[in-house]
Amino acid sequence: MDFFVHESSYVDEGAQIGSDTNIWHFCHVMNSAVIGERCNIGQNVFVAADVIIGNNVKIQNNVSVFKGVVLEDDVFLGPSMVFTNVSNPRSHVSRRDEYKTTLVKKGATVGANATILCGITLGQYCFIGAGAVVTRSVPDYGLVYGNPGRVQGWMCQCGVRLEFETVDGQEQAPCPECGERYVKKDEVVVRVGRE
Repeated sequence: MDFFVHESSYVDEGAQIGSDTNIWHFCHVMNSAVIGERCNIGQNVFVAADVIIGNNVKIQNNVSVFKGVVLEDDVFLGPSMVFTNVSNPRSHVSRRDEYKTTLVKKGATVGANATILCGITLGQYCFIGAGAVVTRSVPDYGLVYGNPGRVQGWMCQCGVRLEFETVDGQEQAPCPECGERYVKKDEVVVRVGRE
């Protein structure tokens, strides 16, 4: 085995775990789940069957990744954040055939105690603030917080807030920390390279 599983955790037969991944205390990874390389799965994490988790994903304590959730590479999930997988659950009505797909794209961050409703996409390198309730898809690099969560700004892929200003008729923002440059048009942000 080229990955680590704490003795208090269960990894069901048929789950695939990538190299250099750590699965810590009291976790359960179900069969047919796929977890990539160099991931860190914190204490008390549940990974359902058929879940796909990319490489270098960090999942903090007390997170359940339900069927229908796809996490691309470099995603960060803060402690006790919540995914849902059904829009209208009832205890007495089975809706297992109605699970919706929630896609969390490369580099996205979801803060502690945030709630992500099912069937939406969190864009590349977006940043969901702690405690946000996200009910609709988030664009690439979007900074979302509040209840309901709304786009409140934009974030560099290194995690620093961007400040856009108009230069020669184009909205531009250089990252003050890493030097990456971004342009914005019609509320779509694109990375264009370093200064």
